[in-house]
Amino acid sequence: MPEALDTAVTLETPEGTEIEVHPAGLFARGLAFLIDELIRWTIIAIAFLVGGLAGLFGFGIALILAFATYWLYGVGFEVFNNGVTPGKRMQGLQVVHDDGTPVRLPASMIRNLVLYIDLLPAAYTAAIVSMLLTKRFRRLGDLAAGTMVVYQSARVETVSASTSGSSPPPFPLSLAEQSVIVDFLERSVNLTNERTEELARILADTLQCSPAEAGTEIKLIANGLRGTS
Repeated sequence: MPEALDTAVTLETPEGTEIEVHPAGLFARGLAFLIDELIRWTIIAIAFLVGGLAGLFGFGIALILAFATYWLYGVGFEVFNNGVTPGKRMQGLQVVHDDGTPVRLPASMIRNLVLYIDLLPAAYTAAIVSMLLTKRFRRLGDLAAGTMVVYQSARVETVSASTSGSSPPPFPLSLAEQSVIVDFLERSVNLTNERTEELARILADTLQCSPAEAGTEIKLIANGLRGTS
């Protein structure tokens, strides 16, 4: 397993539970970065090819699209795809906050903006030096945003298999509430059954179910929100 090559780190979650994660090293992150760079520059090349057909105006639009693509590519995937870009998916990696929680928009924006500094003076030099000198292999963007890149450890597959089926929520949920429920499902694989049930019981009355059924009910709702069954 690739995780064995990296130093395991024990983190304390906001719920007071300890989980173990495996920060990804330079080689795995480098491969993921190269894949994402290939995708980025393919999109940018197409933008300039099409924009060039429209003269100076098209070239200007292509420049704007190039900047937006290079910056928003990472932000979009990290925020809306659980910290996983196409390159990271191929290497089994994901971006998380340094307390192990899923990465959010502010942190993702910061780490992707600082990517331009990580590239200096050339060939990702600043990022390489930073990852070699930090225990959790964090580039400057990670240090600024409070994030790190870890191995997924088959988290998605484990979560999907933990509870089959899905059900709609008993009442309308805000985006923040939906996010909390999905986070509960994804993080439950790193918690003991006792701790999972303890946290789930808090919502038993709200979900109009017995405390013993709360954990399963939350996972069924989360499956439905994630579009899995």
